[in-house]
Amino acid sequence: MKHNNINISVTLWTLASKEVRRFMRIWVQTLVPPAVTMSLYFVIFGSLIGPNIKPEVTDGFDYVQYMIPGLIMMTVITNSYANVVSSFYSVKFQKSIEELLISPMPNWTILLGFIIGGVCRGVLVGIIVFCVSLFFYPDFEIANPLLTITVLLLTSILFSLMGFINAVYADSFDDISVIPTFVLTPLIYLGGVFYSINMLPDFWRSVSQANPMLYVVNTFREGMLGTSDVSITFSLSMIVLFIVCFSALSLYLLKRGTGIRE
Repeated sequence: MKHNNINISVTLWTLASKEVRRFMRIWVQTLVPPAVTMSLYFVIFGSLIGPNIKPEVTDGFDYVQYMIPGLIMMTVITNSYANVVSSFYSVKFQKSIEELLISPMPNWTILLGFIIGGVCRGVLVGIIVFCVSLFFYPDFEIANPLLTITVLLLTSILFSLMGFINAVYADSFDDISVIPTFVLTPLIYLGGVFYSINMLPDFWRSVSQANPMLYVVNTFREGMLGTSDVSITFSLSMIVLFIVCFSALSLYLLKRGTGIRE
């Protein structure tokens, strides 16, 4: 049993380190673009538009300060998702996934290796964006570091799992861009990244409450700023619930070989 545990730890380390090296090797494509894009958001929305927005509509915070948690969460979500969906689909496309499946690695180890890669990229990009934000708002202080780190990790895990499921069902490279383009991006932009839902009329506020991204963004904003438009307990519970459900689904799909052996 001890020998098996050593083998599992070695295989997990090997797969996870491969995933991390994969995006670090092309850091100009994976780490630099989010920093540049977020800088543009801060310049356009924070510096140019922000001064015209009254603090009353952003819970008493300067607009650029209010934007920071939303922009960090946006990059964490998209990069965690993109890393896993592209990586796992690539091993499917190259048929190297078969080597993993016939190896003595348990399915949970394969899944965890890819998830670790997605989480590392998501968290690293989030840290980079936070460092960029300090150039535009140097006095920023995190209200609740523990909640902030918890939500950051849970969100990275959740969307890494979603990327994995997308990659399992994808039949072409076009399929791995459909969900991020037509589902994730609209939901993120309408999830309170740039505004508080208290600014909206009653009807649109009710519609926004059906958007799952709203709860992710606002829970992270509670950690960073100490303010939120939603229940933190409910949001954390739902994030954990979805992680458990998506993990179970991912392991089931791996066991069946869905999208892999077909």
